[in-house]
Amino acid sequence: MTTVRALWWSLAAIAVAIAVFVGATSLWSSFQHEPLPLADRCTATVNGNTATIDPEQARNAAIIAGVSIKRGLKPRAASIALTTAFQESDIRNLDYGHSDSLGLFQQRPSQGWGTPEQVMDPWYSSTAFYKALVKVKKWDTRDLNDVAQAVQRSAYPEAYRKHVDRARTLASSLTGETPASFSCVINDPAAADPEGMKSFLTKTLGKKITVASTPDGLVVATKNPQDAWAVAHQAIAVSGEYGLSSVRVGDATWTLSTYQLATWSSAAPSSATEVQLSFAAR
Repeated sequence: MTTVRALWWSLAAIAVAIAVFVGATSLWSSFQHEPLPLADRCTATVNGNTATIDPEQARNAAIIAGVSIKRGLKPRAASIALTTAFQESDIRNLDYGHSDSLGLFQQRPSQGWGTPEQVMDPWYSSTAFYKALVKVKKWDTRDLNDVAQAVQRSAYPEAYRKHVDRARTLASSLTGETPASFSCVINDPAAADPEGMKSFLTKTLGKKITVASTPDGLVVATKNPQDAWAVAHQAIAVSGEYGLSSVRVGDATWTLSTYQLATWSSAAPSSATEVQLSFAAR
């Protein structure tokens, strides 16, 4: 009986320890605004700084960065937009908010940002943000927090500042400014969908790219190496959604992993302007 009781207490102690660990990990994740260690996640690493987000955020961040490229804006524009989206929605396309605020940037239809349906469209809301951004005097040289505030006119004018470093890291990666700097781990990717990926990239980057189908997947032609890296990173950001298995830019390759963050075979800058996207049959 004593042995059974001891075993019972041991199992109870283990259960409590596991519960404490899970609770502490969840609190850490919530406080840090980052995915849990074993969850699907994406990271951008630039100059020793790392920004970690989940696949939902990665998709939205890719759209935000891609629309800045489509509009011919420098990477700083994406930094400002992502700083704003971190603060306003945690880069999530929210269908609720203060008063009638909606979407990635919590834009208010009553304040002229568009219809509710429009501001809930991440491509539309990103475009609307950039249209307002470029009207801000010296937006490309002023303090990022202050520029974001000039666009948003928030009741908390300093709230954007705490997101600047992460936003800059993401923007530098997703605009292609820093090659081989983005990766994701997806535990259970969707089935191969090259046409879905083609549609996503074309809608996001517009005439900046030309996409051709191949027996293995897609070849995306760009006008310069930086745009090629932007395509590569943005494709990885939605790799789980479209069943992407590998990416190649010049001699650098990335292959999806379902258990750890995949690394690029080379971090050296490439002069390539084409990106090869391959999809695994499932």
